[in-house]
Amino acid sequence: MCLAIPVRVVEVDSSGEAGKVDYLGTKMGANFALIKDIRIGDWVVVHAGFAISRLDDKEARETLAMLREVQNAGEA
Repeated sequence: MCLAIPVRVVEVDSSGEAGKVDYLGTKMGANFALIKDIRIGDWVVVHAGFAISRLDDKEARETLAMLREVQNAGEA
């Protein structure tokens, strides 16, 4: 099973098709070719290194909060 987690775009190269995202404090490379007009600060869902969808700020934060709840429930 794969889980795609919201990440924030922190770097976009000059082509606009690649850059880096912040994945819970770790910066990782990502391909943005599937999303038009990507900008630093955008929230995206990355799967297998490709940004597959853009999220608004509220949706991204709600998803991260739910994932934290699941993680905390598993540790209890």
